[in-house]
Amino acid sequence: MTNLIIDIGNTRIKSALFEGGKLMEEEVFDLLENALIYWDSVSFVHCLISSVRWNQVELQQLIPFQFSFLSPETKLPITNAYGTPASLGLDRIAGAIGAWAMRGKGPVLAIDLGTCITFDLIDERNSYLGGAISPGLGMRARAMKDQTARLPLVDLKYKPSELIGDNTISCMQIGVWYGVEFEIRGQIEAYTKKFPEIEVFVSGGDAQSFDSLAKDLIFVVPNLVLYGLNSILNHNVE
Repeated sequence: MTNLIIDIGNTRIKSALFEGGKLMEEEVFDLLENALIYWDSVSFVHCLISSVRWNQVELQQLIPFQFSFLSPETKLPITNAYGTPASLGLDRIAGAIGAWAMRGKGPVLAIDLGTCITFDLIDERNSYLGGAISPGLGMRARAMKDQTARLPLVDLKYKPSELIGDNTISCMQIGVWYGVEFEIRGQIEAYTKKFPEIEVFVSGGDAQSFDSLAKDLIFVVPNLVLYGLNSILNHNVE
């Protein structure tokens, strides 16, 4: 059974074909028109769409095939024990479910390194509990520029090789990069103490930059949300 998974963000459209739980093909589009041409060329049985750009009614007018739409009411393969489920970002729980599906059980910690850094936990009882949200790399750099009189916006393209900066620019770059790294290390250590059997999965645009944090503890899976959406779709069609 082939699933088409579509994740529509603010700027890009991610598309993946799954056979069961196996990712067979992945594409990324900037324009819906190009995505529609691709979707017309592939065969699939079921489709699930997650979208922050268009709602379900709008998508039904834009997309010429049947699909399921991810919403807070969608049935999940795990228990959602979050205190305010209506306010929970669906990408957060989809990423956590992706980690859970790849391991096959909890506890798992899904870390997404995007505009914000999110930490999301599914425990050993397969319950999603929540986690933490903090500023990502770019947000930290912009905050220093916007909230001070003299600090510039620094380039974060490359991770500094030194821990001690000898000028303002390098000090800011080191502060941002290693601040994020030490935060991730600290969170992983704290979660591991509380859940000794935990496995950690890292995703997001900046994931590859931190893939050497603790190779014995973490798995870098940039498309973790797609795996989670596929698991949700399989749960609903089965």
